[in-house]
Amino acid sequence: MADSPDRGAFNGGEGSRALTAASIAASVGGTVIGDETAVVSGIAPLDRAQSHHLTFLASAKYAPLLAAADAGVLLVASELAETPGSARARIVVANPHEAMLSQLPVLYPAPRHVAGIHPTALIGRGVVLGDAVAIGPYVVIGDGVRIGARTNLHSHVTVGAGVVIGDDVELYEGVTLYAGSSLGDRVRVHAGARIGSDGFGYVFRNGAHEKIPHVGRCVVERDVEIGANTTIDRGSIDDTVIGAGTRIDNLVHIAHNVRVGRLCLIMAQVGIAGSVQVEDGAILAGQVGVAGHLTVGKGARLAGQAGVIGDIPAGETWSGYPARPHKEALRAQAAMFRLPAILRALERLVRARDEPDKD
Repeated sequence: MADSPDRGAFNGGEGSRALTAASIAASVGGTVIGDETAVVSGIAPLDRAQSHHLTFLASAKYAPLLAAADAGVLLVASELAETPGSARARIVVANPHEAMLSQLPVLYPAPRHVAGIHPTALIGRGVVLGDAVAIGPYVVIGDGVRIGARTNLHSHVTVGAGVVIGDDVELYEGVTLYAGSSLGDRVRVHAGARIGSDGFGYVFRNGAHEKIPHVGRCVVERDVEIGANTTIDRGSIDDTVIGAGTRIDNLVHIAHNVRVGRLCLIMAQVGIAGSVQVEDGAILAGQVGVAGHLTVGKGARLAGQAGVIGDIPAGETWSGYPARPHKEALRAQAAMFRLPAILRALERLVRARDEPDKD
């Protein structure tokens, strides 16, 4: 087998294909204004778009950028179709952002999957490989592992004994799956992530912190994406579970026995302590911290850097430290910003009171 499939097709914004304005319009159901033969081979934002780029304008807020752009083809909302600026062709669509997203895989097709086992890979006893599996350089696979069809293990991936990996899974460079881990179909784990390590559990006894053995699993359900250098602990005596369709950013820590529901969004540098339950559809923004044994309700939203020390009701937005309902947190912050002026006024009153009567 050759090395793992090359992802170098993404070369600074230039795609590997070329599209005409007419073909893009036909694909997104839009109407062309201008040169239907205008050709683009890449995608760029308005402020960097050149004559060979496809770009988009969906909000009047960014209209000034169009005046300085020299785009080849512009996807534009109907209410902004007459915005001043140059582009060889404009394609009027209902939702420019969605139309742009639909063209990304066309201009930048996914790398071809190359099945096979690299000669430097080490594979244990009793390993079961599905059809068209790709195993890259220096991969280590423990005894009794099961790997589903069309799964791709990039270089230096380590898979512990007995791990189960579903179909169409992508494990990027340096991912480690400890024994006791299970990944569903179409899971994607980015470089350096650690799945199924022991949690931080100790009992102080006989003058020392004695380790609590961790015998639970780490179960990642289907269609989950896990960012680079994220760590997810296995359970102590229960399982840690990440629900189907959830997206986890880089540098996130999820402790033992945590249960994350379906379709959640967990953003960079979030820390979730042990035995927390995050219910379906919850959103935890960057640097949120959640104390142990709490529940974040279904569809709840936690703003960046929120410090959670109590349960969060379903469907509500909370922020601040300690976290509280977002409007209440904003009022508290506004009051805090007024304190210096209030203190200065009080100081003037005290000085006026204490000064001797000049009369």
